[in-house]
Amino acid sequence: MSDEGDRRIDEAGAQAAADRWVVLGKIGSPFGVQGWVRITSYTDPLDNILDYDRWHLLRAGQWEAVEVEDGRMNAKGVLAKLAGIDSPEDARLQVGVEIAVRRSELPPTAPGEYYWSDLEGLEALTPGGESLGRVDHFRSTPGGAIAVVRGAREHWIPLVKDRIVKVDLAAGRIVLDWGVDWLDD
Repeated sequence: MSDEGDRRIDEAGAQAAADRWVVLGKIGSPFGVQGWVRITSYTDPLDNILDYDRWHLLRAGQWEAVEVEDGRMNAKGVLAKLAGIDSPEDARLQVGVEIAVRRSELPPTAPGEYYWSDLEGLEALTPGGESLGRVDHFRSTPGGAIAVVRGAREHWIPLVKDRIVKVDLAAGRIVLDWGVDWLDD
């Protein structure tokens, strides 16, 4: 294949990555009588989810755009008022709906930093090149973030800087300082 063909494939892959949905949270219970809802935010800090004027909500398998009319933090977390949701009854119908934005809408990361969504699906390898499986998802715990890697076995790997040896997004790989047989029994 020509260099031009390779470049088109790389550009198409980069465009597809920029256009994919990144789930930032989900709608929780109604709050008050004007259609406000509690938000379970996956952003850090939690109120970063309010930085977006438009969210996409997953309804019946389709992403639908909705304007964020207002939002704020209170003692119990994030609250939002969404366009078209004007009563507690309307708000109740939204409970559990996922909130997403396009990857291209997220702020750029600093060198050596990655969004979790960029790492999901990467092949996870040991420093010796043995496959651990693929990064399936991440979990937040009181002790820190955990990468859940699924392969022949499931590995729960603490996501600390010392464990991440190398990330190669273009090759679809992450090298983790972890053994294939560690903590699996």
